[in-house]
Amino acid sequence: MTRPPSKTLETFPNPAPRRDYLIHMEIPEFTCLCPKTGQPDFAVLSLDFIPDETCIELKSLKSYIWSFRDEGCFHEAVTNRILDDLIEAAKPRFMRVTARFFVRGGIFTNVVAEHRKEGWQPEPRIELAGFVTQTNVSTRG
Repeated sequence: MTRPPSKTLETFPNPAPRRDYLIHMEIPEFTCLCPKTGQPDFAVLSLDFIPDETCIELKSLKSYIWSFRDEGCFHEAVTNRILDDLIEAAKPRFMRVTARFFVRGGIFTNVVAEHRKEGWQPEPRIELAGFVTQTNVSTRG
């Protein structure tokens, strides 16, 4: 049975709400229509978020993304609408939607929209130093 396109986004409880962790999703098949010409626009969407109490359920996200296929949308408007809808559904600590639209008339368009929950600050990033292995140590004597 095929699930039809839908604007309904479902969530589920975050299994680790005590910690900040990043969820990264790539959506390589986003399509909408140019509101001026009616021609299809294609994009790769990247979704990065740090959940708070809930996470986005993937099947509903797929159906939601599919629902834009026959809608006329400017790139900037659809990227911000997707972010707003995802924020409303999941109420994340942090979320970024990056839309990389394919070339149209010799122009690539990238739109990045972000949200930070009021009062939330990210933990400092920790970089771990590399280690030496046998394969990268010179054995000349």
